[in-house]
Amino acid sequence: MKLLSSFRSLGQLLVIAGICFCSSKANAQRYILNMPEHDQKPYYFGITFGMNFSEYQIRYNQSFAETDTFKKIQPKWSPGFNLGLMANLRLNKRFDLRTVPSLSFAEKKLDYTDPQFSDAEIQKSIESIYIHLPLQVKFKSDRIKNFRFYAMAGGKFDYDLAANARSRRNDEFLKVKPVDLGYEIGFGFEFYNANFIFSPEIKLSQGLVNQLYNDRSLPLTNAIDQINTRMIVISLHLEG
Repeated sequence: MKLLSSFRSLGQLLVIAGICFCSSKANAQRYILNMPEHDQKPYYFGITFGMNFSEYQIRYNQSFAETDTFKKIQPKWSPGFNLGLMANLRLNKRFDLRTVPSLSFAEKKLDYTDPQFSDAEIQKSIESIYIHLPLQVKFKSDRIKNFRFYAMAGGKFDYDLAANARSRRNDEFLKVKPVDLGYEIGFGFEFYNANFIFSPEIKLSQGLVNQLYNDRSLPLTNAIDQINTRMIVISLHLEG
């Protein structure tokens, strides 16, 4: 997919930029070890901000294939942004327990054609404001001077604050549930500076709860069995 290729390219650029930044700092300081006591802290905090790309994963029902009500229902990736806080608990040399409560502003788009009106493609979007509450286990590599690699995995709880506002609108074309549970996997890099750690991170967030609200008065609902959310998040963490 072109989008996933773009994510990989962006991730590579983040890594290269971070390594160059860290290398230049290290050369300028003759490889002074920054924040030497940080790795022994029992806990620490930080802030995070970044961008996300989200879409719906759709499983169509039998009527979609057998009738001409809709010729096409196609989800599309859409950008958004996120900001939040971080709390990190050290378990041992290799593992940390981490939570990153945040607000995620996301948009999911659907392209579809409805022959009852025209054969022209119609694009609709569902805007969401998620309270995002993850709990993650973080695996850390050895520290190499002022650099470290890590991987993370865990579960998440999401609540869509915009769900009630959407339900009051008269032009709603698809109803989705406000609560979601799922898992997250990702990786990142830690660059130790004099007073803080700069950490670019990429993660996949996959919802497991069927988000479709079964309102058969909406024609689009009759063509769908299941909707799940998927989001790719590119974040920058500043940790103290």
